[in-house]
Amino acid sequence: MNQTPTKVRPPRRDLTRNKPKGTVLAERRDEHRRQAMEQAREKLAPVDAAQLERSGLSAVQIQERRTALLTNAVAHESSRSVWAIVRANVFTLFNTVLGSCLVLVLVVGDPRDALFGFIVLANAAIGVVQEYRAKRTLDKLAVLHAPLARVLREGREEEIAVADVVQDDVLLLRTGDQIPADAIILSAEALEIDESLLTGESDPVSKTAGAMTLSGSAVVDGYGTARVHRVGSEAYASALTAEARRFSLVNSEIRNSINRIILYIAWALIPIIVLVINGQMSAHGGWAVAVASGDWRIAVVSAVASIVAMIPEGLVLLTSISFGMAAVTLAKRQVLVQELPAVEGLARVDMVCLDKTGTLTEGSMEWAGTTVFDAVPGWEQVLAWKGDHPNANATSAALAAEYADVPAERPTAEIPFSSARKYSAVTFGNGPMVGEWVLGAPELVLTHESHQEALAASFEASGRGLRAVVLAHRAPATDSAGQGELQAVALLTFREKVRPDAAETLAYFREQGVELKIISGDNPRTVAIVAREVGFEFTGDGYDARALPEDREAIADVLEHESVLGRVTPEQKKSIVLALQSRGHVVAMTGDGVNDALALKHADMGIAMGSGAAATKAVSRLVLLDGKFSHLPSVVAEGRRVIANVERVANLFLTKTTYAIIISITIGILMWRYPFLPRQLSIVSSMTIGIPAFFLALLPNNRRYKPGFLRRTLMFAIPAGTIVAACIMAVYSFAYAFPNASVDEGQMVTEAQTAATMTVLMVALWVLGALARPFDRWRALLVAAMVAGLVLVMAVPFARNFFALDIPSGGLLTATIAVTATGCLAIELLYRYLKRRGAVSERE
Repeated sequence: MNQTPTKVRPPRRDLTRNKPKGTVLAERRDEHRRQAMEQAREKLAPVDAAQLERSGLSAVQIQERRTALLTNAVAHESSRSVWAIVRANVFTLFNTVLGSCLVLVLVVGDPRDALFGFIVLANAAIGVVQEYRAKRTLDKLAVLHAPLARVLREGREEEIAVADVVQDDVLLLRTGDQIPADAIILSAEALEIDESLLTGESDPVSKTAGAMTLSGSAVVDGYGTARVHRVGSEAYASALTAEARRFSLVNSEIRNSINRIILYIAWALIPIIVLVINGQMSAHGGWAVAVASGDWRIAVVSAVASIVAMIPEGLVLLTSISFGMAAVTLAKRQVLVQELPAVEGLARVDMVCLDKTGTLTEGSMEWAGTTVFDAVPGWEQVLAWKGDHPNANATSAALAAEYADVPAERPTAEIPFSSARKYSAVTFGNGPMVGEWVLGAPELVLTHESHQEALAASFEASGRGLRAVVLAHRAPATDSAGQGELQAVALLTFREKVRPDAAETLAYFREQGVELKIISGDNPRTVAIVAREVGFEFTGDGYDARALPEDREAIADVLEHESVLGRVTPEQKKSIVLALQSRGHVVAMTGDGVNDALALKHADMGIAMGSGAAATKAVSRLVLLDGKFSHLPSVVAEGRRVIANVERVANLFLTKTTYAIIISITIGILMWRYPFLPRQLSIVSSMTIGIPAFFLALLPNNRRYKPGFLRRTLMFAIPAGTIVAACIMAVYSFAYAFPNASVDEGQMVTEAQTAATMTVLMVALWVLGALARPFDRWRALLVAAMVAGLVLVMAVPFARNFFALDIPSGGLLTATIAVTATGCLAIELLYRYLKRRGAVSERE
């Protein structure tokens, strides 16, 4: 009992190659922690094996191990810490630029020009709250389903928290228990362990004294005791998922595109800001005059206006809102979104890799049928007794649904099932069930040549992927005759219980043009049977992954013609995902076991079942909390809605960014005053972009995903923004070229700014009307409301005063109307041209 078995660990890889610095440091900390635990273990006082098996650890020994930190405590966080979530959502490039502008306006300008500051606060708050909600929800899911562990301490049986288990504790294992730490079996009575969460192999493993059992596995039959061998981060389940637990961002085309736009704008801001500030100073008489007169403050505010206009501040906010609303909708359907952009992920997927055990199947057995050979009286009651037994294994427990007439008689003798024997037996001394009854593998129970019919039926059932067991009966011995041979009474067949919604969901993905791969750690033939049961069409009996090559390109070649694979190891699952990605696929991976964690982590979209291992749920992007496959089509629908609507509103925001950049550069070169105040740009942004975009982003849209989000958006936004900029500069140039001699300079500037504001409002509203098509009642009402808002702003004196607007008259008003009409016509022609090209599309 004192031997130290070989350490069970997943394959080690290079700690530093192609990994982020944070991941490397975390892995080094784990390695140092393991080394420290090894050194602490060596310093422990020797334990008497016989005494330990009789009474467990003493209080002194327990305290010694706690002091040495040899406990089972492991931090299991869903993703990032609270500080990391706050840092990622608050300290962004977007918030830094706008936050600096906000401070400048509040210090040197009019607070009315600081309205854009609400966007900064709202964007950060939405991101932090939504990610924290997802984190808090997942942190409530414990890594082990069982909250307590049963141990022997100082001769007494105790139930303690899993984290309080220490090195060398004696675990008392019973049917249904989950093993909290790696341990060595001390004693076993028909003990069988289910390791499917770790290996993917659905068949239980028989354990005897001296065998190793791993954390995360479960007792499915028998009972026994075990001595804890590895605890905490050294346990197998923790070591296997150490890499998988590292946080990584989901690959989001929308987020990547927006980040790229922000990055490009940030680089452009530096020279443009210098150009604008110099131009504004020059427009106020030059640097010396502006500083002396105090007009530098006006120049700074004008520069801030140009900067705020260039940044699509609302696009990031609307994207966060779209993701957040979709996440809330999915949460009501028992789908947990762990990172906001994961909403769009499933809509982009073109390859889904499915685990079998616990994903396509429920991880349990169900009765498939019974063939009766000899209806001995009481046989159905015997099966009912077997199904009702408190220590019934998965196969026997499946009988309860079909055979419910449990007898009152108690047996006189019983032999529990074990994998070594492949059968169980029970004897009744009287009543209708009198005699010996054996339930087990037909080839071991039926050895007489007269049982050919039963053996043939068993072989035929196995060929269909069913598990077959035979019920045999032997009559009690009499005075005139000895004990007879076992006689076959009935052949019972069982199958893995397939999730009822699996076939329908897979059919949906096939209709959507998504390719499917089924990969499992189970026997290839068993995987193939389940695959056919859920409507999967393929040839052969499944591919044995033990023959899978190691080279990624070679794996990809195999996957070109193989879709059902068995005996797949955790590392191979990850390699399969990477190989498919290397061929340009966007890959989703579903799974429930610890053995799926690495593949889920590296997939573009990891989907975990709610009944699976918590370590697996921690690294997935989506968690189906109730384990229902039928939720996935609704996830696809939400993703499509988000992608299509965000693309629509991105056209609005980037049109504004385009014309703001063009105007800033032009004004800077001409050294003219900037044509807008920040508050005027706030009303433009709100009425033509922000408010309508909010509603457009939340409306239904079932358009299928098409790659090229950024390309399509820029194909509309750049020419549309150029048209708007040309209209603004035409009106503003007219105001400069033909000034109104009847007003003072300040009034002239206000009229010029008002003319520019009216122009951009009307042309931008036409852009909104084009992108909102086809009109229905709500879209028409939305556009009409924005037009009415424009009229109110211009008509109400308080609004005109607040936004510093003074409606121009005479030639400037005429020019404004003419230029606006020309701009609207140009936008309409552009929209129709791009629609024919497929660069813009209406909702489906």
